[in-house]
Amino acid sequence: MTDSNSRIPISVVNKRAFIWEVDDIAVIRAKYRICGILTGTLPHVSQQNVFLGVPLLLMPEEVVLLVENGSAVLVDDPRAYPEPSPEQIKEWDSARLESIQKQVSIAESLKGTSTPNTRSMSEEAVRKRREREQRKAKPTEEEEEVEPTPKTSVSGHPAYNIVIPASSSSMKWYSPDACTYASIDSAKAAGIWDYPSNLHERAKCGVFRSLWEQGYFMGGGIKFGGDYLVYPGDPMRYHSHFTATVIDSPLSALQPMEIVAHGRLGTATKKAHLICCWDDEKREVTTMSIEWAGFG
Repeated sequence: MTDSNSRIPISVVNKRAFIWEVDDIAVIRAKYRICGILTGTLPHVSQQNVFLGVPLLLMPEEVVLLVENGSAVLVDDPRAYPEPSPEQIKEWDSARLESIQKQVSIAESLKGTSTPNTRSMSEEAVRKRREREQRKAKPTEEEEEVEPTPKTSVSGHPAYNIVIPASSSSMKWYSPDACTYASIDSAKAAGIWDYPSNLHERAKCGVFRSLWEQGYFMGGGIKFGGDYLVYPGDPMRYHSHFTATVIDSPLSALQPMEIVAHGRLGTATKKAHLICCWDDEKREVTTMSIEWAGFG
């Protein structure tokens, strides 16, 4: 069991679990074989939805595994941000203004050192466009020659950016110590987490752990007709070899049509389909593999 201060914090909001730190995301993937799903919009390509950024959304089974293994803690994220006092807001605003003024002062001190080779591209582009427009506007012999209307001049100083800080580390507005939970039971008692709460959810956690302990990477399998996709290595490098379906009990009824569907679907997607039966009394998993063998 690792020390609670060294465990990865998992932020819980509306009983959904997120990881915000990039370093923590790398650790759980490389060390614990937990991938999750990136759900954040990238700042410069906010309209696309293929390549996403932080936060990382975890499946409930991944959360339970990490917490029960002592690798992570659950943080009640809304409570970790207490409402700031007027004095804290004033201090934060002063720090912001001081940072902006400092950046402006540095930029103003450097603007006199620019050379023609370091002029901003926007200024050079505006100058060239003005010259082209003046050449096009040159009157013909039949037209009356008039003075071109002067355009608004562009500053000769190099352009610079001012970064406005969004937060200040000195404010300490994030205070998770009083709302951090090192076990699933304590998080349930606090009302921030309730998974697993029934037999089917316990079965999913048991199957997930069983496959994970065999060295597999796990991902959501709904697109392939199962509960999980099972990978032999990191999904960035390997295709999944199995689709897994969770059965709540070894005595649960399974219709013949379900077996046929799972077998044909697995073959069509070049995967075998796993039927994973959870025994809640013995806390054990029995796994069967289905492959379609009728090739003609």
